[in-house]
Amino acid sequence: MTLIEANPVASLRDKATKVSAVEASDIALNGISKVFTTRRGDIHALDDVTLSIRRKEFVCLLGPSGCGKSTILALIAGLAKPSEGSVTVDGRSVDVARRNRRIGLVFQDAVLLPWRTASENVSLPLEVLKIPRQERNDRIKAALALVGLIGFERRFPHELSGGMRQRLGIARALSFDPHVLLMDEPFGALDAITRDNMSVELLRIWEHRQKTVLFVTHSISEAVYLSDRVVVMTPRPGRIAGVVKNLLPRPRPLHIRDSSEFISLSRQLRDLLGAE
Repeated sequence: MTLIEANPVASLRDKATKVSAVEASDIALNGISKVFTTRRGDIHALDDVTLSIRRKEFVCLLGPSGCGKSTILALIAGLAKPSEGSVTVDGRSVDVARRNRRIGLVFQDAVLLPWRTASENVSLPLEVLKIPRQERNDRIKAALALVGLIGFERRFPHELSGGMRQRLGIARALSFDPHVLLMDEPFGALDAITRDNMSVELLRIWEHRQKTVLFVTHSISEAVYLSDRVVVMTPRPGRIAGVVKNLLPRPRPLHIRDSSEFISLSRQLRDLLGAE
């Protein structure tokens, strides 16, 4: 595995947010391998993946289709079990993390219940967790306010635009205040303009809430714009080809993508993907 510190301009190092080496990891994958057994034989999805993600860090998983990015999220979320290795969240098992409401999950499709209003969709995990009604109402209002959906509480999913539905999915994932937010290509189905706007919105939300985020994407520019680090995956079986540290300063306006530093970092990632 290659570790690259992306440093197109030396002065960026002074501007970047420093994370203490002693700060605890929120997510740790140790020697993870995953094999799926099918009628046509075994599929070796992941091979010996080791990765540590620090508290409040925004990490992007970048790689080709079928390289195991979504499988990694499923293992962290407890939706699948590793064939080898271990996964911990905040130093505890995934099962404990789930019971303690530590993990929120956002999919490419917002997976909203069409017969429920916006408020009722946000309410769903709170109902499952048996949060008292008054506290539930307060959390719903706060989550909708965070994603800019006040005034749309009684709208049904079909009455919302694609970007609004994704914001609603994020509000639902944040409603119970998870420590870790797992995002599986949440903007992949959106048009380019909406996708840009959602990236800006996501960084605003992240800077406000400071969650630990693991974000799956196929887009190099999206990974560079959002991340503190980019983890580049190989084709299946998925391994970590390299981890690229992103020292672009925050906050990041959209026009930072026109900068020579952004372009240089994008080229490094493209080269790393090409080498695999």
